[in-house]
Amino acid sequence: MASTPATTTAAILLLCVLFCAAADNTAIATNNPDLPDYVIQGRVYCDTCRAGFVTNVTEYIAGAKVRLECRHFGTGELERAIDWVTDATGTYTIELKDSHEEDICQVVLVQSPRKDCDQVQPLRDRAGVLLTRNVGISDSLRPANPLGYFKDVPLPVCAALLKQLDSDDDDDDQ
Repeated sequence: MASTPATTTAAILLLCVLFCAAADNTAIATNNPDLPDYVIQGRVYCDTCRAGFVTNVTEYIAGAKVRLECRHFGTGELERAIDWVTDATGTYTIELKDSHEEDICQVVLVQSPRKDCDQVQPLRDRAGVLLTRNVGISDSLRPANPLGYFKDVPLPVCAALLKQLDSDDDDDDQ
């Protein structure tokens, strides 16, 4: 079937309308004042082996309390603090409106709901997040490093697991 000039013109017009509609929807989505400027996401875990890092027997903590703290880089004064609680998977998702270009922001551990896993793990008690667009990141998602507590008594499987991890490291050195 041969196309006529009218059919070709109609097809081009339809494509233009669809393209404009798609571009308009994209503009609406990116300029929506109800959307957060930043979404900070991370997890809180129980270091069941007291290893200092996440292992395959790590347990994530539901109901852990965290706080986003933003301090002015010059004065150290607290500019913003938002408390949050992790979900059933140990994940927190903090939505934030506005930039903190002149602040140093960190998510910090506040409280574990688990009495058997509430010892703060050094160097895993806070995670820095950049809340400005002036760092070359255009996406609003700001992932944070995992935050961890130590379990009071390591799981029985941990000795063998850590020995295996150490053995794997030795194999890599050869």
